[in-house]
Amino acid sequence: MKIFYKILLITSIYTLSYSADLRRSDILISPWRFEIGDNLHWADPNFDDDNWEKINVPSAWEEEGFPGYDGYAWYRVKFKFKEVNKKSNFYLKLGVIDDCDVAFVNGNMVGFNGSFPPDYVTAHQNHREYIIPKEFLNFDGPNVIAVRVFDDHGQGGIKWGDVGVYEQKIELFSIVELSGRWKFKKGDDMEWKYPDYSDENWSNIFVPGIWQMQGYKDYIGFAWYRREFPIKKHWKDTSLIMMLGKIDDLDETYLNGRLLGKTGKIEKIDGEIPVHGWEYTTMRAYYIPKDLLNYGGMNTLAVRVYDGRTNGGIYEGPIRIITREQYLEFKNNKNSKEINNFKNFLEDIFGR
Repeated sequence: MKIFYKILLITSIYTLSYSADLRRSDILISPWRFEIGDNLHWADPNFDDDNWEKINVPSAWEEEGFPGYDGYAWYRVKFKFKEVNKKSNFYLKLGVIDDCDVAFVNGNMVGFNGSFPPDYVTAHQNHREYIIPKEFLNFDGPNVIAVRVFDDHGQGGIKWGDVGVYEQKIELFSIVELSGRWKFKKGDDMEWKYPDYSDENWSNIFVPGIWQMQGYKDYIGFAWYRREFPIKKHWKDTSLIMMLGKIDDLDETYLNGRLLGKTGKIEKIDGEIPVHGWEYTTMRAYYIPKDLLNYGGMNTLAVRVYDGRTNGGIYEGPIRIITREQYLEFKNNKNSKEINNFKNFLEDIFGR
């Protein structure tokens, strides 16, 4: 029995660590540029920061010559890609930041944690990992990262962690890439599934990513995600699959107002919506009927999510549309790779 629990514990640890299959693409070498104060123009990649102070990252700013300072500050750094696969996914990892932050790549917001005053919420324990949409990146020239930080008390800034731009090599060619910025709203209204509904006043959220780490601390319940996307007429006669990664906990996914697929059952039983625990580990993949897409035009994807425990939302990729053949290849390769890696992992622990 002790061996069983040991294996169960190791399996849990392995599952958590194996999902983060990222390779550092570019090290953001210290020093960064740093300035006390707050000005949203500092996110502009063309802003001249030559007169800013230099600071080591990661390190609390108190340790870098700013003792006792609480409030706003900005970080900036430039980098160029070396050898990189443009078909990969790219992430910005900023480690642990005290207390809240918003990050920009070439002037485009790529993610945030916590909330700034006046609705201040700390996120000092969260590890920052933001997907960078490829359209925000300059693969043939300089890129600028800017990070706005607010510290309420104690030590502040980008304190520790493996800071850098990371590459996640993917073997799937996307028909439509859906990771990145979506529209998001707490609550539940079935009118939100329709294409003609206006989500103009909804908040932005980044997918994949837990919503509690994007300004919705402690929120449990219903929320909706929406996104529009085009698809070429070229794919009209091809069998396609919607990949929505992993969602915590339950989902109903609508495409152009029609139910595409669901995982779990959003239904009250004895006044509560039951969550069984297997749903959040399930990789969402839904076959797309050919008559459901508007080929050559825009389409609306709406995802109704119910979170019944702690973390919630569309939290892990891939998030994209692929062909049925690619899906079968992905599924077979993923299963084979996970089995082999897990066998090697156990052998390292228990011996060969």
